Amino acid sequence: MLEGRSQPKDFPAGMPEKPAMVGPRLRCDDGSELHVRDGHTAVMAILNLTPDSFSDGGLYLDPAIAVRRAEELVAEGADILDLGAESTRPGATPVSPDEQWTRLSAVLPGIFRARLKVVLSVDTRHVAVAAAAAAAGIGLLNLPFPQDLLEQGLLPKEVQALLRQFDGVVLMHSRGTPQTMSQQTQYDGDLCLSVAAELNRTASRLLGEDPALLRRAIFDPGLGFAKIAAQSLSLLGQTDRLRRLVGGPVLIGASRKSFLGRLGGRAAPGTLVPPAQRLVPSVTAAVLAALGGAAVVRVHDVAATRAALSVLSAVREAARE
Repeated sequence: MLEGRSQPKDFPAGMPEKPAMVGPRLRCDDGSELHVRDGHTAVMAILNLTPDSFSDGGLYLDPAIAVRRAEELVAEGADILDLGAESTRPGATPVSPDEQWTRLSAVLPGIFRARLKVVLSVDTRHVAVAAAAAAAGIGLLNLPFPQDLLEQGLLPKEVQALLRQFDGVVLMHSRGTPQTMSQQTQYDGDLCLSVAAELNRTASRLLGEDPALLRRAIFDPGLGFAKIAAQSLSLLGQTDRLRRLVGGPVLIGASRKSFLGRLGGRAAPGTLVPPAQRLVPSVTAAVLAALGGAAVVRVHDVAATRAALSVLSAVREAARE
């Protein structure tokens, strides 16, 4: 079902606001359901099974420790658990699909046995890993470089067949690769408009015109991916505008990223606060995203984010009374 909206004044000619698409319904591992939609901000917890992720790399290589961490994140209030087996930070070393799946398959049995009330998500840019994750029963595909799928030997109809196996698909804006994206930060004119246009083109290439497949889409502006710090901050501040430009639910992933590393008053000139010490800026960014209508925030610090969002929810509820 599509719901029309009037076009706001901040939309330039040639890039109209898109009709709002109803967001996907994602199955949780315990059999319940999460509806990704406007008016409710879900919390996606990050769990990296990698030695080199910028914040938690190396902490959860042991499958037993990773499963315990998954249980902790759900207990803290995570709605979605995003499992990553390859770092895509700037300059990261590529990891083969086989190695990614080795890392994931060591952890998944324990997580499945726990029957957690959480949506399981896999963060990958590789067709083979996505296909194995779908076969294993993971319901959400988080694509940090979605344009890569069409460069791995699949026809568009084959890509769409793969994506239909998931309840939802996150399409993140990015350019190049983890090795080259830092050199691709030039945007012509309106940054938000450019990012929205590129996201819409990616969605069209991957999802086609099938309404059922389009309803699975969640859009991520890719803060820190082919963006300098000022650009990431600008996009965070335009979450609502981006949401209206892409016409679907938006995911914001700002947690502990380097563009927050000089904020909060604790960094010496020319230095960055270490990722683990970026709690306050990260939670603030999540609240700003929620105020802008983000349907999902992707975070490391679930309990603190959930507490901040509960205050926002209480304030909104009181204002309606």
